[in-house]
This record gives sequence, C-alpha cells and structure tokens, in this order.
Amino acid sequence: MRAPAPAWAAQLNDATIDAARAAIGGALLDAVEIAGEVQLHVTRDGLVAALIALRDTPGLEYQQLMEIAGVDYPDRAERFEIVYCLLSLTRNHRLHVHVGASEDTPVPSVTDIWPVAGWLEREVYDMYGVLFSGNRDLRRILTDYGFRGHPFRKDFPLTGFVELRYSEEQKRVVYEPVKLAQDFRTFDFESPWEGAQYVLPGDEKAKLPEAKGAPTPATATEVQKAGAAQTPKQDAPAPSQPYAKKDTTSTAETGAGRAETDAVPKPADPDVVPSKGGGQNQ
Repeated sequence: MRAPAPAWAAQLNDATIDAARAAIGGALLDAVEIAGEVQLHVTRDGLVAALIALRDTPGLEYQQLMEIAGVDYPDRAERFEIVYCLLSLTRNHRLHVHVGASEDTPVPSVTDIWPVAGWLEREVYDMYGVLFSGNRDLRRILTDYGFRGHPFRKDFPLTGFVELRYSEEQKRVVYEPVKLAQDFRTFDFESPWEGAQYVLPGDEKAKLPEAKGAPTPATATEVQKAGAAQTPKQDAPAPSQPYAKKDTTSTAETGAGRAETDAVPKPADPDVVPSKGGGQNQ
C-alpha cells in the first residue's frame, strides 16, 4: 500500500523555492538549499505575511511550526538570527525561515498564527534576549527568577555572574557573586592527549600491564601476552591410540544385568488367585 504522503525527493526543493518566491514576493531576501534543506531569508517586517503565505498557499502548505531557534553572530550588525522550522504534512517536507534581529529591534510575534509559538518565543528571549512584539507573556521560562544575562550569547561567561548555595544561617538558598580562587592554580594550555611533559596523577599505572583481569590501559594484545607469560606451559598430550574393540562381555559400564542361568523360581504371591483362563486375578 502506498503511503498517503509523498516521499521526500531532491527535486522537491527546487519546486519549493520557486513556489516560495512567487508567494512571498519582495519580503524574500534569499532562498538557498544547504545540506538538502531549504532556507528562506525574509525581512523582519514581512515575516508574518511570509509565514501566512507558506501556510495557506496551495503547493506549499506548511501547516505546523515545529521549533523556533536562535543563533548568535556577534560580528554582524544584527547579531541574532531567528530560525522558524516549518513542516508540511501533506507534502512531507520541511523548510527553515530565517530573519535577522538585534537587541533593540523586536521581531513580530507569530502567536496569532501558531499559538504554540508563545513558549518558543519565550525560550529565545530567555536564552538570547531577543524581543518579540505582540507576545502577551514575554518573560523568562528556563532560567531562575532574577537571572542576569542570556546564557546562549557568545559573550556570556561560562561560569555565569552569580552562584547559589543553601545558607544554614538564613535557612534558604542565597545568591552570591562567582568567586574563582586561582592563586594556587597553574595553566599551561596543553592537552594531555597531545603529550604533556609532566606526569599526571595516575599515569604511573600505565607503564606496565597490570595483572590479568585487573583494570589496565594496556591493549587487549598486551594483556593476552602478559597472561601467556604468567601461565606455565603444559606438556603436549601423547598422540591418541586407535580405539580398541569394546569388551561386550563386561557389564560394569553398561548397567545391564547378567543373565541368571541357575535362577530359582520366585515363590508365588499368596494374594494372587489363579483364574480359569490360565491368568491370575487378584
């Protein structure tokens, strides 16, 4: 039975780009195919109209908004790029819509088109600080209350600005500035995998293979050789002799009983009464 949705094909991308150019018009800045996926770059003012056209135009019909992602390019004038991932159920096809933004230029909200965009836009705002005009509940959704900064920005420090701990004096969680004591730390910026000139703790165990069966960084071949060196060699067994004919007169290994030539008849059972037909009845 053939699937109701057509299988994805490379020719579908070319047809999608041509249909998108005709449907979006001047709001489309660029349409490219990268890694087998279609990317549509649109203007910020024409974003809502472009998404409606992609949803309602016959031949496109991208009904579902799957995800809204953010990308940070600090060197650009508009450092952020918002990516809308769309899915067409009828065509079994996906595409990405890209729009640029900065810290001071809000992006139009698409919650009126897809209500699910409310939480997705809050995630982008929380992680990147991009504002969405028209979102009625634009507040943080992943970070804690009072969090400073946006963690997914390239210039955000990996350690953050504050750290939290439980205070026994105040009987609650308190926030404090991050303190990194580096007075007694040395940095050589050399990876131990590339061959450090000093011995790291634990490297002394890697000099010789350990006992067989113990954890060791040695290879399986070295472990096998170490085990062969510790195992004493045994003399080779003597070549096997041809099988001799088995003695069938002995019943020691067969379990069969020996015939009783001079056996005495067993006494009759007194409870058994002989029958007229020669048999015995009880």
